[in-house]
Amino acid sequence: MTSQIWDAELYDTRHAFVAGYGDALIDLLDARPGERVLDAGCGTGDHVAALAGAGADAVGVDASPEMVARAAARFPGIDVSVADLRELPFREEFDAVLSNAVLHWVPEADRAAAGLFAALRPGGRLVAELGGAGNIAAIDSGAGALRAGHGLPEAASPWYFPSIAQYTRVLEDAGFEVRAAWLFDRPTELTAPDGLADWVRMFGAHLLAGVDDPGAFLAELSERLRPVLHRDGSWWAGYRRLRVTAVKPRPQGAVRNGA
Repeated sequence: MTSQIWDAELYDTRHAFVAGYGDALIDLLDARPGERVLDAGCGTGDHVAALAGAGADAVGVDASPEMVARAAARFPGIDVSVADLRELPFREEFDAVLSNAVLHWVPEADRAAAGLFAALRPGGRLVAELGGAGNIAAIDSGAGALRAGHGLPEAASPWYFPSIAQYTRVLEDAGFEVRAAWLFDRPTELTAPDGLADWVRMFGAHLLAGVDDPGAFLAELSERLRPVLHRDGSWWAGYRRLRVTAVKPRPQGAVRNGA
């Protein structure tokens, strides 16, 4: 998983749209009171708190100590801890797993999927959303072209943006039964004061690797991308999201309680 160091307070104050879009996943998960639910990549705790408030036994993990510390400070009493999604310690402990805007930070997708599968009890369900094929393509390609123009090598990307077919295969190879998958556009307004530049500093720091003057580089990138990503007085990121629902099959012959 990415070793990026997160500014958790800045994440909350300028990029709260990430957690906000995850509310739809909570609705889709439809956790019942008493169910044990894992938020895989819990960030600063919004969804763990929401799940717990609805009566679920919610547990959050995130690879970032900064994110976990802020989650604990924002929502005292919630169950959050630091854990790498490639090395989850859980074995058949959860009825459901929720993951929002995290799995595209784990290029080792097979390891993450295997860990999520192992964490679920038989019959448990997964609801996840991540960046999909073509996500933020204009920013990525624009920054790459600008780096090349400055004589800089291609930046090593921490991102993994799969197609429906690619990610379905990953989940099925881990043992999941995929129930549904959607790839859709989500143009997202960047409301931070410096819009595009703030977004790159937060989520695309690798694009600045080796740049002598990041401020000047970002100003030049903004001018290049303004005709494409700036409209109605705001910057917009060309997000594309991949949303999936899947289940961990019960052993053949297993019967639900009451069936």
